Amino acid sequence: MFTDQTVSVVIGGTSGIGRAVVSALSARPGTVHALGRSTGLDVSNPAAVARAFAALGPVDHVVITAGSQAPGGSLTALDLVAAKAAFEVKFWGSVTAVQAAAPHLRPGGTLTLTSGFLARRATPGTFVKTAMNAALEATVKVLARELAPLRVNVVSPGLTDTEAYAALPAEARQAMLDRARATLPVGRAGHPDDLAKAYLFAIDSGFVTGAVLDVDGGALIA
Repeated sequence: MFTDQTVSVVIGGTSGIGRAVVSALSARPGTVHALGRSTGLDVSNPAAVARAFAALGPVDHVVITAGSQAPGGSLTALDLVAAKAAFEVKFWGSVTAVQAAAPHLRPGGTLTLTSGFLARRATPGTFVKTAMNAALEATVKVLARELAPLRVNVVSPGLTDTEAYAALPAEARQAMLDRARATLPVGRAGHPDDLAKAYLFAIDSGFVTGAVLDVDGGALIA
């Protein structure tokens, strides 16, 4: 139930999938706070995240979509400094946000994290993304037990057409989308709105906790 007193927080809510979640939640009663780097929140800084939630007060729903640029390539040639930096933001940043948010969640509250389909698809050259996302999915199952009756879930997106790929040359980005059309069972890449629906499901369905919600266009069966 959303009322005028419902408070939702989306970390990573100023771009991409997070912004779509903010838009979807904003169509409901209550207040939605979009936090992220562009608002000055550094999720790798535990003290800053704790201050942010202390300032917000009681909250009902927390969605964490903050990500990081993970280095690719084989493990033997991997830049471990960059790999650890990626973990610091996506994995430890998510854990930091949960730790800071949990004491402020009202009864019936939810926490929804974000992983990625590579957590369960063995793809050469994606060690860092696979390890981060797999760690998050395992962590959510533990948190769902530790924080019960608060509900904790994780959404696992597939390839989603967001500004995260803005740095790619136009030809490379188009080739990536063309490959998705050719190889995914649904025949296209994801859109942020596709993913937003999954986060709303995790929030709305009172009988779902400790779950991994795959929204990947069929990538895991392709």
